[in-house]
Amino acid sequence: MQSQLIAILILLPITVVILLAGIHEFRRYKSEGRANYGLAYDEKTGTTYVTGIADDEEAFDPEDFDPSSYDELKAKREEDESDETGETGKG
Repeated sequence: MQSQLIAILILLPITVVILLAGIHEFRRYKSEGRANYGLAYDEKTGTTYVTGIADDEEAFDPEDFDPSSYDELKAKREEDESDETGETGKG
């Protein structure tokens, strides 16, 4: 009986999270309709994440991404230099 109780206590939080996520997604589906999920690229951090994509937008294609072209240190250095010179870097 002790091992069964431990197994239930371990699985109970996982089950609750899955059920709540399912309920949340079902309620979103009922209010907004079908969703299109895909990868989105954050240029500021150089990372991708899964999110809802609007119908008129295109999802991020990892095949088109070259990670060697993103240099976080170089981007940070350029940002610092533009701050020192007073440039905004926009427009």
